[in-house]
Amino acid sequence: ASPQTDVPVEDDAVHVIKVEYLENGPLFSELKFYQRAAKQEQIRKWMSLKKIRCLGIPVFWGSGLTEYKGKSYRFMVMERLGEDLQRIFEDSGSRFKKETVLQLGARMLDTLEYIHENEYVHGDIKAANLLLGYANPHEVYLADYGLSYRYCPNGNHKQYQENPRKGHNGTIEFTSIDAHKGVAPSRRGDLEILGYCMLQWLCGKLPWEQNLKDPVAVQTAKTKVKNVAGKRRFCFKSSEIAKFLACVYGLAYDEKPKYQVLKKILLDGLESSGARYDGPLEFSAAARTLFFVVCLYTPAATNVEEVLFWDLTVLLVCGAMRCANAAF
Repeated sequence: ASPQTDVPVEDDAVHVIKVEYLENGPLFSELKFYQRAAKQEQIRKWMSLKKIRCLGIPVFWGSGLTEYKGKSYRFMVMERLGEDLQRIFEDSGSRFKKETVLQLGARMLDTLEYIHENEYVHGDIKAANLLLGYANPHEVYLADYGLSYRYCPNGNHKQYQENPRKGHNGTIEFTSIDAHKGVAPSRRGDLEILGYCMLQWLCGKLPWEQNLKDPVAVQTAKTKVKNVAGKRRFCFKSSEIAKFLACVYGLAYDEKPKYQVLKKILLDGLESSGARYDGPLEFSAAARTLFFVVCLYTPAATNVEEVLFWDLTVLLVCGAMRCANAAF
């Protein structure tokens, strides 16, 4: 063993080690993703091609096997990252500024495009898996590839097939409609999850969050929202997130997304707000300004679709509608 084994780790260490039992499936899946799809030379070429300064995939340094007290372990050596967005989200009053949401969305879209082009999907995008850079807190990285899935091995896309026994996989509030049905993860599923994340970051909550213990109810709510969004019957001018989700909902299971079209939707929103894609990330508490996030379901409602339409409309435009010094 190395003589450095027992040396205490300094607070400014730039590497971390992720350790699990040898039999741990998610860590093995994560390791395979990094080995196949996230070599640093690949990433550098992609960044040069796309003319971006940072791609949100952590640096993988190496891996190995070890034994300790008769048990076998697998480990990965990764670059050290900073604070996760879930903690920052909660410390910011459970809302982010619209500009910050669009920045995060556009950067994650770049990251997902790279992952997808290398035959993988992430499958579990959420604030807890998004970490700021340790050296540069204005960079954001998508971590935890334990649920990553090779959707297109050797260029052959997996077939659409529902399997109720595998239903509702992933983080229930964000997971895709396909995942609720037990369908294997796909590119459109990743983008749908990202859309739900942006919606929560902007508005503070999702319409189905009160039913998270009932996966079928969550699936039903998402399906109704998709049906309403697809009709484009919004009484207000659609927000960037509404447009983003409408495009994603229109994708076929095995269709390659038009990433640049989706990114332009978000970049146009940033430009209209005077912000930049690669500008500093600003996180601040909501203070005394509250966004309108209201539940319009009432016992007297007779047209469920219309109620969902209005509820979704309010959620999607809540970034522009504010109520100061009000409480609901």
